[in-house]
Amino acid sequence: MSKLISSVKCFGGAVQKFVHQSKVVQCEMTFTAFVPSKAAVQKVPALYYLSGLTCSPENFITKAGAFAAAEKHGIALIAPDTSPRDVNIEGEDDSYDFGSAAGFYVDATEPKWAKHYNMYSYVVSELPELVEEHLPLIEGNKSIFGHSMGGHGALTIYLKNPGAYKSVSAFSPICNPTDCPWGVKAFSGYLGEDNMEVKRERG
Repeated sequence: MSKLISSVKCFGGAVQKFVHQSKVVQCEMTFTAFVPSKAAVQKVPALYYLSGLTCSPENFITKAGAFAAAEKHGIALIAPDTSPRDVNIEGEDDSYDFGSAAGFYVDATEPKWAKHYNMYSYVVSELPELVEEHLPLIEGNKSIFGHSMGGHGALTIYLKNPGAYKSVSAFSPICNPTDCPWGVKAFSGYLGEDNMEVKRERG
């Protein structure tokens, strides 16, 4: 169950902010949605946006200027957070590129992070089920895109789930995370050094 905590009219539609208790990441999560006016009379498709490092659900909503186009084409925009928040893991707030606001849209396997840092499952499974239950969306009619860390997340989620999304787009994505400092730090931290070696071998 999600709780609507704010709703602001915008370009004929509404920007709405929700909080809910997530079973997947085991903490309170926030997401923001733009719901076009068309949704008042019929269900609409959804476009999920995955933000980059240091971002929150607010970044895309406040900076992208996407509402006019979404209203014109009758598309709902869904912007989840980039990580769990305030889960009391030692080191979660120590750096901008790991931990809080840097979940990398993976399911962690390292014991320290595995309880909460399951952003892949959250974005792929729990969040769509939640928003399709509470917002007037066409079930299964969704696309995904993102920027930087979120671009990597969008690409991998799309490719790992054939048929689940109508389209994918990525802006300046981290396309080769096993060969860049951000990706190496995140993947070794969340998935462990052994999994990093496997990923390097597979390219």
